[in-house]
Amino acid sequence: MAKAYAVGERQLILGFKGVGFEIIPVDEPSKLPAELQRLAREKDVALVLLTESIVKGVSEALHEFRERSTAVVTIIPTHEGSRHVSFEETRRMVERSLGVDILGKD
Repeated sequence: MAKAYAVGERQLILGFKGVGFEIIPVDEPSKLPAELQRLAREKDVALVLLTESIVKGVSEALHEFRERSTAVVTIIPTHEGSRHVSFEETRRMVERSLGVDILGKD
């Protein structure tokens, strides 16, 4: 059976447990790559939600996870507001696919 995970600061992801997500508390961005590697090895992972604050500075680990896993990865904003990390990731993927930045820099 497919599983959904929420990864990030415990106080920000705890609510996802109530709707069936498995939670993985990660308090420092430096610990995220190890968790992503572990999730990439699991075959039943279908969805991974990452808090925007925990993704900061680990874009290479995120890219590796996307290469190794078929799971859908979504970056969710926190109570601090969006830093547009998810938009930047999407913009880079579209630009890489099409060869043109159709979404713009801002």
